[in-house]
Amino acid sequence: MKAIVVYESYWGNTASVARAIAEGIGSGAQALTTTEATAAVIADADLIVAGSPVIAFSLPNEKMRESIRLKPGKAPTPPDLSHPSLQSWMAGLSKGKGRFAAFETRVKMSPGGATPKIIKGLEEAGYAPIGEAQRFIVKGKFGPLHDGELDRARQWGAELAKDMERS
Repeated sequence: MKAIVVYESYWGNTASVARAIAEGIGSGAQALTTTEATAAVIADADLIVAGSPVIAFSLPNEKMRESIRLKPGKAPTPPDLSHPSLQSWMAGLSKGKGRFAAFETRVKMSPGGATPKIIKGLEEAGYAPIGEAQRFIVKGKFGPLHDGELDRARQWGAELAKDMERS
């Protein structure tokens, strides 16, 4: 099975979760930024797992990213805005034939979320869902992740791999 975990991450939390999910999926699974997950790389993927942080209660768009660039707040490090947004990445997807799962990183009590738009974008590109979307919790706007979230991400990745074997 070829599995790609694609992510958008500003302060490293979503990237860490993506790498943990790929570890859980197992041998050959890759965690890639939206820049690295080119059409050629994902063309024959059996499973795409896509994730993003929740910004302003939703999947970040270009206007939100510009606002973060101009006003990063009290972030401990500058945000990584060097890769296209996940929303832009999904808009450029060719029709796919594999399965997908979605995840987000967020503060615990945040309304809204990124996964509904991720699910919609991947379904519109022809991918079929597998597993429940997941939310991984950060302690504050910039992180770090709550204790145990990376272990939970690895476990979810392993569950996705088992679901793929059964499908």
